Amino acid sequence: MTNPAYVAVDWGTSSFRLWLIGRDGSVLAERRSGEGMTSAAKTGFSAVLASHLAAVEAPENLPVIVCGMAGARQGWIEAGYVDVPAPLAAILTGAVSVPGESRDIRILPGLAQRQAATPDVMRGEETQLLGALGSTSAGAQAVCMPGTHSKWVHVSDGKVSGFSTFMTGELFDAVSKHTILAHAVAGAEAQPADAAAFEAAVSAAFARPALASNLLFTARSGQLLHGISAAAAQARLSGTLIGLEIAGALQDATDSGIILVASGRLQALYEQAFKILSLAFTAIDADAAVRRGLSAAAEAIWPN
Repeated sequence: MTNPAYVAVDWGTSSFRLWLIGRDGSVLAERRSGEGMTSAAKTGFSAVLASHLAAVEAPENLPVIVCGMAGARQGWIEAGYVDVPAPLAAILTGAVSVPGESRDIRILPGLAQRQAATPDVMRGEETQLLGALGSTSAGAQAVCMPGTHSKWVHVSDGKVSGFSTFMTGELFDAVSKHTILAHAVAGAEAQPADAAAFEAAVSAAFARPALASNLLFTARSGQLLHGISAAAAQARLSGTLIGLEIAGALQDATDSGIILVASGRLQALYEQAFKILSLAFTAIDADAAVRRGLSAAAEAIWPN
């Protein structure tokens, strides 16, 4: 069996992912839980990490590289930000050591866009971005990383020129649960997904983003007047929000293509949206990308 080289951790707001990485770069063990920053801030970051390290039998002297919300101001220890524009490689040298621990634990910084008109921040996605593109990528790309807060990043020759956050996932949750549309989507999960309704909504929102709130309401009015199903109403809501996101993200784009960094259901939805809009894209698995980014950081900090 390959000897372990380090532990890689992606510590989000509501999720925790840990990989024990071998000297040949292979994944020797993996742990996932809902012990994200919100939970760990109450129970203790050190204790949460220690329990998972024990579960994978990580040697006591094995170093740990961490990205994500553990480095936020309200996290374990603040890791700060690298200001853009900046080369992706800049995050490799910005890792912060966690004091008072018996092993070497480093937390990677996030990225910050400080322009007064377009302030923005990210934590965790910068490591995913590094893993998806590498630190010396050539050409101009628009990188889409869907999620609760989707990130669209513009990268040129390995340098991040700017990025935007879209609250698509959070808006979907809020609108579908806490507005009149909650009645329209009730029971949608028990019905087959409506791909046609989703695609029509993506196209409509992309073409006419100024009608956003009107397009959202048609999920309810379409049900009352034309008897569309709960699944179709949910698809309209999802498609409208994703179409709006894409329209906003590509408003001033000059990139040569889209790189989609996603997995699971979100990957399928965004691939469907890009296809219906005839947008060229390349898909990269999100889990693989963040592991590669963490590995690049670990190898830069602890070269063999």
